[in-house]
Amino acid sequence: MTARTHDGFAFASLLTIATLYPPASLNLLTVGASIIGNIIGALIPDMDQAGNRLWDLLPGGDSLGKIFRQIFYKHRTITHSLLGVFLIYKGLNWLLPKFLNASFIDPQMIFISIMIGYLSHLLADAFTKEGLPLLFPIPINFGLPPIAVLRITTDSWVETYIVQPGIGIYLIWFITTHQSQVLSLIQLIRQLPT
Repeated sequence: MTARTHDGFAFASLLTIATLYPPASLNLLTVGASIIGNIIGALIPDMDQAGNRLWDLLPGGDSLGKIFRQIFYKHRTITHSLLGVFLIYKGLNWLLPKFLNASFIDPQMIFISIMIGYLSHLLADAFTKEGLPLLFPIPINFGLPPIAVLRITTDSWVETYIVQPGIGIYLIWFITTHQSQVLSLIQLIRQLPT
């Protein structure tokens, strides 16, 4: 899938989960950081590509991207596996509380948002012809449906004209059918104490 599809799918996943399982409280900084974290999470699995948009966000990202490309040696290896999910989970769970000021931004909420983006990326890629090397380094790829010929080719007309509009239609449907819950979620947002 392309970065645009991953971004849309990640945001739809975040909104769905946040609406169905709302947090106890929210502040505006946490909401903003959660949305940004969700998009970053959706880009993390493709950090093994030098042209990933994630590298464009960082100073010196082009150079870092080329280094990471050499480390991973090809696309869809450890970052698209269960081992990668575990390592990212543990790494972020350790890093975010040390990096974020809990007085202003809820590190757990950012962590959950990033992981939703990450997992949504893997789910979306499971529908592509390449599938996922979930058991990396064992060279077996898994996909949905199990028959590869029935899956989507990345950046094809199916992705552009069916999947991407489908995500938009899903968001409209979800917001209209869960309007009261979405409004309750919005009402949870409060300003930071001064």
